Amino acid sequence: ATLVKIMMRPKHLAIELSKLIPHPCSNVELEQYATEGDLAAYWMLGVDQLDDVGGKHILDLCAGNGILGLGCLFIGAGSVTLVEADPLAAEVARNNCHTLKSKFDAQTTVIEAFVGTDELDVSNIDIIVMNPPWGVQSKRADRVILQYAFAQDVEAIHVLHSAKATHLESLAKEFGWEVEGVLESKFRLPPTYSHHSKGKAFTDIICWRFYRPGNSKIPVEEIDELE
Repeated sequence: ATLVKIMMRPKHLAIELSKLIPHPCSNVELEQYATEGDLAAYWMLGVDQLDDVGGKHILDLCAGNGILGLGCLFIGAGSVTLVEADPLAAEVARNNCHTLKSKFDAQTTVIEAFVGTDELDVSNIDIIVMNPPWGVQSKRADRVILQYAFAQDVEAIHVLHSAKATHLESLAKEFGWEVEGVLESKFRLPPTYSHHSKGKAFTDIICWRFYRPGNSKIPVEEIDELE
């Protein structure tokens, strides 16, 4: 059965995404911080508004349990490729894809690989989405991933990153991309790892849209805030 594309509300999409097997978040070196369902739903619906994911091939880099790419699946993506380096998270992503197989005709593929290091056999991508490592544990850990994305011939690249990051715009410009902010929000850092002293911590993030010159979609000064 094919799920007909309808305009989903963020709440309804968040509920569907909350049913996914969660990210195991077991590898501190990979800076595995899971994107929560509410944020993923609101953001991916925003991606759809700006770049229309309907029928398109979405590449989700550093995919974790696949929440971003599979969120696009619910919105109407034609095919989704999830790339994840951690074997445990990749297996979770495969299981989530298998669970959704009966709901969608769209093709889902999981590739276990390090972006920027391993060769990726991916073609005909339309849109890239990702929440990469931010380079807190390992300096510049996000660089090779961003460089890989910026080297692709795609319509747009959507990236969740720390609001403190200052290198994204200059790096994008080296590859001929421009950038605009889509969403500002708080990102929950659960006490997953032993080095976290607080029960719950939050950090400010911005969801960015990278686009080719002349393809801006957001008026200056207009950026959503999600509490």
